[in-house]
Amino acid sequence: MVLLAWPLLAIWLYRNKNIQLATLLTIVGGYMILPVGTSVDLPFIPPFGKHSMPVLSALLGCWLIKKQPIKYFSNKGLTQVLVVLLFVGTFVTANLNSDSFVVGGRVLPGLTLHDAISAVIGVFLEITPFFIGKQFFRTYKQQLLMFKFLVVAGLLYSIPMLFEIRMSPQLHTWIYGYFPHSFAQQARDGGFRPVVFMGHGLWVAFFSACVVLAAVTLFMVREKIGKFKLLIPSYYLLIVLILCKSKAALLYGLFAFFIIKKASYKTQIRAAILLMAITLLYPTMSIIDVFPHEKILEISSSLMGEERTGSLRFRFDNEEILLNHAREKFFFGWGGWGRNRIYDETGADISVTDGRWIATFGVSGFVGFIAQFGLLGISILSARKGLKVLKGKQEKSVLVSHALLVGVIMIDQLPNASLAPWLWLLAGVLLGRSEQILVDNKFNKDRNVQ
Repeated sequence: MVLLAWPLLAIWLYRNKNIQLATLLTIVGGYMILPVGTSVDLPFIPPFGKHSMPVLSALLGCWLIKKQPIKYFSNKGLTQVLVVLLFVGTFVTANLNSDSFVVGGRVLPGLTLHDAISAVIGVFLEITPFFIGKQFFRTYKQQLLMFKFLVVAGLLYSIPMLFEIRMSPQLHTWIYGYFPHSFAQQARDGGFRPVVFMGHGLWVAFFSACVVLAAVTLFMVREKIGKFKLLIPSYYLLIVLILCKSKAALLYGLFAFFIIKKASYKTQIRAAILLMAITLLYPTMSIIDVFPHEKILEISSSLMGEERTGSLRFRFDNEEILLNHAREKFFFGWGGWGRNRIYDETGADISVTDGRWIATFGVSGFVGFIAQFGLLGISILSARKGLKVLKGKQEKSVLVSHALLVGVIMIDQLPNASLAPWLWLLAGVLLGRSEQILVDNKFNKDRNVQ
């Protein structure tokens, strides 16, 4: 009922709010509230659930209410190339995987035109928030709105989070009638990770890390929310992040907290580019065996103990097996129906795809990986260009912090699969703001020449 009501709520929001606030409430709010694992499954198209329903709702709001069609193919340069690759690559993947095969009695069907069209719709819905952000969040004020919204959302969400930290993850069961994941995975260090309505404690923790980054950024540029300064909320949100009991998310939060407070603009943008580069190069470095997996395991063992290191080793081992399988369909991947996964002689699925990168690489190949992750990377590179022409210190601070946020989003896709529509939206906002900075700079130069 809540899922089906979301488009109606979105229509009301787009009628009564500006397009930026309505979009944030529809997409980010949907991620925070909608149930996990429930979907409306219509024929011939992907199911509409927690991730896709808010995107469809925002799309209807932009097109039908605000009369603003989303521009997917009016971009220039590398952005346009990557978008074309995403859509064309999907059809190529289906065409190259039309054969079915049997593994231990399990039949993995070949891909058809129907599968290709369904996958294209899925890609279309996935990248829509990116282009909404790029198109409608162009000014400094609109960028600040995004940061302030994240902080307010984080403060509100911290209340049910603290409840679940103390009482155990119960809210999804109480409201929606079922628990969306393994309850045992939410028990950690003698307590509990909060899950609320996000599906897993890791995703709640990553949401909290993004909120901490937003709060510190606003504090550093002396922005207020209403009449309230952000010093105390910043430390409060950091404490909530610590209580989420996720070491990776805590590392992101602490890294952002200190680098935004202490480092120069150049250092911050370089850190963002480094995170982007590691993410984009990781598959290649893993294939040619130059990524320091063993060194990371040694460091993990000394810092986090054998139990957590064992979990990390398990991920690396699964990545190696899946990557060896993916290399058989290197450029365009295996497509859907679980063809990218590993099965034993009985047909049982024995693979675990924790990282978003390996799932993307296995399904869509190297081309699909570069197309998807390249869009995120372009926003950081555009921010670097924009930083060179910006004059105001506050605008520079927000821009480099935003680039750092997208860098953190990218690097988290190596161990985890947190890339939800709201994160695509944040990356698109960075690209839109960066492009507008460059457009304004060119306009000012042309006017001075005249």
